[in-house]
Amino acid sequence: MSETGYVLEARGVVKVFGNHVALDKVNFGLMPGEVHALLGENGAGKSTLIKVLTGAYQPDGGEVLVESQPVTLNNPQHAQTYGIGTVYQEVNLLPNRSVAENLYLGHQPTRYGFVDRRRMERDARTVLARYGLDLDPGSELGTHSVAVQQIVAIARAVELSGKVLILDEPTASLDRNEVERLFDVVRSLKAQGLAVVFITHFLDQVFAIADRVTVLRNGRLIETRALTDVTRTDVVRLMLGKDISFSGATALEEARPAGEVLLDFRNYGRKRSVHPFNLTIHKGEVIGVAGLLGSGRTEMARIMFGADPADEGEVRVAGQKTAIDNPTDAISRGFGFCPEDRKAEGIFGELSVRENIVIALQGKLGWFSALNRDEQMEIAGRFGEAMDIRAASLDMPVKLLSGGNQQKVILSRWLATDPAFLILDEPTRGIDVGAHAEIVRTINRLRDEGLALVVISSELDEVVAYSSRIVVMRDREMVAELHGENINPGVIVQAIASNQTGASA
Repeated sequence: MSETGYVLEARGVVKVFGNHVALDKVNFGLMPGEVHALLGENGAGKSTLIKVLTGAYQPDGGEVLVESQPVTLNNPQHAQTYGIGTVYQEVNLLPNRSVAENLYLGHQPTRYGFVDRRRMERDARTVLARYGLDLDPGSELGTHSVAVQQIVAIARAVELSGKVLILDEPTASLDRNEVERLFDVVRSLKAQGLAVVFITHFLDQVFAIADRVTVLRNGRLIETRALTDVTRTDVVRLMLGKDISFSGATALEEARPAGEVLLDFRNYGRKRSVHPFNLTIHKGEVIGVAGLLGSGRTEMARIMFGADPADEGEVRVAGQKTAIDNPTDAISRGFGFCPEDRKAEGIFGELSVRENIVIALQGKLGWFSALNRDEQMEIAGRFGEAMDIRAASLDMPVKLLSGGNQQKVILSRWLATDPAFLILDEPTRGIDVGAHAEIVRTINRLRDEGLALVVISSELDEVVAYSSRIVVMRDREMVAELHGENINPGVIVQAIASNQTGASA
């Protein structure tokens, strides 16, 4: 046993990327025979800390210790020699090879210089039985469910390592029964003395399986607590940095009369993505969407836009039942969508500012009605001025603009199509104060002009200030719809933390 009792520890770990401090003197300790949940919103530093603990990154300050001894982990394979194994959300195995081959990949038993398949499958059957799996080790891994593949990945990691198991979002693609099956395996490993780090966005799962929780925010350690000493509300408050008694943000002073119904989503959902939800959206209102990262906020937006088509329920546009099977369907019906990850899914980095602004309109018009350069320049110039896009030239590559100006370009792209409904996923994340204020003013202006908007934001003060209503997501399910005086940060935090599915409030 180590001096501290920790099998794996980070002391004062610092990690810097350019001018960004991803980890700022973070301490973390993992004890044998515990499940330790690591929580935090996007950009909190969870992934960076895990990569430092597994050797994928080298710390710029502080140290990593295994059983109280400082170590330098050169890479994840080197970390395995110290007993540290990792299983990611996307199973990092070979689906076209057998279960046994995946279990022993890289360390297959041999006989006379050749792989001893008979022994490998016999040993694999014994290992699988310890994890409650009764299946043919010679069967192709890809023929089994995601849950079984996760358990095989865990078995491989434990067999290779044996002291520490890091589970990074292992339940993101599993249904409730599969989650419970996975948790049975984790509980068994815990009983054997294995130390488990569990990264997830599902609070119910944290309280079901974990012994302690560490919360990171903006690269800093906020707190490490025993789960017996905290409530769900405490954990949400630590993650978001909000005290539920906070009352500094208030909803719109006067409730504006709702316009006519534009959209009506009825029992609309997608298996393994978002539970069916009901939501009616009127012209001239902003529906705020609140919830922790991974709660289903983005998945709901993608279903509404047809990027991930719904497989149950229906949507009515202006009273007419309509199919939104893909983004083309959505655009043709006046929808626009600004995604959360603007660099990967929003901008076309190599194209010019002008081309990025007109591309959706051109797609809506069709290529037989191609906009000429003068028309493109007029449209781009008009929105560039209206949105205060600061670019040396409309013909410069959009990738050279700041994050805030890129966000304005994406918003201009959809406004150029004259939409009736606009979905904004984290529109103010990672941008400067000036651009932030400009986008918030634009949201308010568009609402006043009669546009219907759904706006997803982690900034509770912000979403409270401009929303007509707020829906709260948790564990891929809409759990509350808030109106009037209930539109305040305290009620939102309580709705996120509650383990009771709520109705309108």
